[in-house]
Formats: sequence, C-alpha cells, structure tokens
Amino acid sequence: MINYFKFLFGVGLFFMAGLVQAQDRPTIEIDISGGVIEPIPVAVPPFIAETNGAQRLAGDIASVIMADLASTGLFREIPGTAFIGAVTNFNAQPVFSDWSVVNAQALVTGAVSTGADGRLVVKFRLFDVFAQTPIGDGVQYAGTQENWRRMAHKVADTIYSRITGESGYFDSRIVFIAESGPKNDRRKRIAAMDYDGANLRYLTDDSAIVLAPRFAPNNRDIIYTSYESGLPQVFLLNMDTGRRSQLLDNATNMATAPRFSPDGTKVVMSIIEGSNTDIYQVDLNSRSRIRLTNSGGIDTTPSYSPDGSQIVFASDRGGSQQLYVMSANGGAAQRISSGGGSYGTPVWSPRGDMIAFTKMRSGRFHIGVMRVDGSRENLLTASFIDEAPTWSPNGRVLMFFRETAGANGAPQIYSVDLTGRNLRRIDTPSFASDPDWSGVLR
Repeated sequence: MINYFKFLFGVGLFFMAGLVQAQDRPTIEIDISGGVIEPIPVAVPPFIAETNGAQRLAGDIASVIMADLASTGLFREIPGTAFIGAVTNFNAQPVFSDWSVVNAQALVTGAVSTGADGRLVVKFRLFDVFAQTPIGDGVQYAGTQENWRRMAHKVADTIYSRITGESGYFDSRIVFIAESGPKNDRRKRIAAMDYDGANLRYLTDDSAIVLAPRFAPNNRDIIYTSYESGLPQVFLLNMDTGRRSQLLDNATNMATAPRFSPDGTKVVMSIIEGSNTDIYQVDLNSRSRIRLTNSGGIDTTPSYSPDGSQIVFASDRGGSQQLYVMSANGGAAQRISSGGGSYGTPVWSPRGDMIAFTKMRSGRFHIGVMRVDGSRENLLTASFIDEAPTWSPNGRVLMFFRETAGANGAPQIYSVDLTGRNLRRIDTPSFASDPDWSGVLR
C-alpha cells in the first residue's frame, strides 16, 4: 500500500507535516558537485488521466516535470518515441524490462484526476529501473487546476531531492527588470515569473526607471529602487495586493541597492549623503535607520549572511572596488577579495558557505563564487557584460544577466550551476536584467 505525502493547494500551498517519515535513502545517487557528470537517463511517460477532465493536464504536467529535471543538466530525457511500453495502471508494478531496454535508469509514473468541485489531484511514484525498486514513498498533491504548474514543480522538486540528496528549487519565482526600447531610451518595469519563465506578470509600469527588485523572505513582498521623484528612492511592494510604500518618508538623500534581512524585519541599503555613500540598516517597523559604514569611499550592494550576523558589500575604500565583510551591526570590515580586477554585486549563498559576485578584469565581466573568507575563488562565466548574480533556493544554481556588445545591448537572463556547467538562457518576452530568485514557495 502506497503512503502518500499530501499537500493541499488553495489560493496558496500549505504543507501538512507529520504524514510520513524521512524518505528512504535513494538507490540512484549523483554527485552534483563533481566536475564531469553523466546525466541520468529518465523516463517520464504521460501521466494517466483517471477522470475525463484530466486528459490535457496529465500530459502537460508530465512535460513540465521532465523539463524541470532536464534543465539541471543532471538528467537526460528519454523521448516518448523510444518507449516500447506504457503505463496504464498507476497502482500496478511497472514492467521494468520495458524501461531497462531503452536504458532508463529512473522511471516516473503518475496519475491525474479532477473532482466534482473542480479540484485537481496529482500523484506520482519514482522507481530505480535497474534495481526494480521504488525510491521513497508515493506522493500526492491536491489543489486548484490553476495551480497545476506548481504541482508539477513540486513533483520535480521531490524527484530531484531524492536522487541528488539536495533540496529542490523548481517551485520558485524570479523578479527582474523587463526592458524594452532602444538603449538610449530604455523603458523599464518590474516583472515576476516562475523560475522557468512561465506565468509572467508585470508589477510596475514603465513611467519611471526601476532597479534592483529583491524578494522578502516571505516571497510575497519585494523591495526596489525607483527614480519616479527624480532621485533614487527605495519602495516596498506587495505582489499579492499591489500595495506599495516608500521606505523612507520625505527622504532627500539618494537610496539604492536595498536587500532584506533573513528575518524580514530590516533592510540594508546604500544611502548617499553629500559626498559619502555608506551602508545603512533600516528597521521596517519603526523606519529608523542606523549607519553601518563611514569609510569615505563608496560602499554599496550589501547582502546579509543567511543567519543575519554579517554583511558582505562592495567598496572602493582601498582604491579599486573590492568585497568586504563586516558585522551586521557595523564596525570594522575585512577585505576578502584578492584575485586582481574589480568586484561588485556580492550576494551570500543561502547555504552560508559561499559568496557570489561580479568581477571586472581585462575588459571582461565574470560571474564568480568564493568562500566567505575569500579563498577558492572560481569564475563561472566570461562575457562582454555578466552581472548581478542571484542564488537558487538550494544554493546550487546562479542566475544573472548578460549583455552583448553592440548598440542595443540586449540584456538577457542566464543560469549556470555552481561548477560552471549547464549555462542556459532563460526565456523572457523582452530584454531582461537584474534578476532575484525567491525561496521555495509554500
């Protein structure tokens, strides 16, 4: 009898804990930190439509699951044209010989049904074809039909986690700057989409220049910089209601590069007062601010460590722009970058072990990572302009934007994994820059 791990979907998604214990150790294993990885061949046959209204969604859900897995570079799709068998009964044991002959190492089977109330139920099982055994227990998700893509992403997250041992990241969102028009008159607005580019929507119009949207830990609020008053100011925006507010009322100083603290109670940013650009911390309840740096240089693009105890930022206090780490309460800062060239846009990994950054050297831009003490610097990309990295929720993938040489610039969003492999462009309907990755949705 299959034990199902149940998730209920309403307007949002809610987790019901305690229904099943920790998953069994997977029989298929893959080291996602290695240099060269042979992708695991995976078969995801069309899910079974158990009710008349589920036929279209059954195929769509299976396709999204396979697309999620293939996008990592860790899994290879076995096309449906190669299948010699079919799954016609979700509760029946698969005929493993039908899948081993096409060299499938992992098999995903599933079923989809719709109830009288219109709700959608998706269930799946994961098998090791060579061992002819299930990998973990069966899983079931239920929710509205409008949330079918999220259910597919949840299934893919579970498969990814069981095989790699890492948490998933497919059920997440990206906010970014959608750009249109010629480079000398570029129109910008904030947009949000699923991690794979689906469900695009615009959160602001293009009446003012907007920059640097960043998610709050609740994945519903964002903070960004707007030039609507002429000076750059920081605004808060709720994605669900559209309600927004200026963070610092009656502010006369320029404020840029905001980012939330891990607990969502504070924001750290750069504020320009006179000839100084320093890092400030603003309490979201009292709106009071504390100055954290006073170096005489330009201190900018701060980012908290996951535990909220430290801040990494970029500063030219030593002559060229480098990366520094200080206590979240301010005080002495320690330089961590040392590889030559200039560094900017640092962001701490959600795992806490690495810092991603932009590096400018010899006329080229790079996205790189280093340990939090500055050691083991590794440049993952090189281009005319690569800038503004953001981490996946599990700290294994980075997104950034790339701008090509030429009169129009044409920035686009790309992703790359932590080893520098699997460089991919993310589809967007227009130019796109400055992405920020949410946490996994709930």
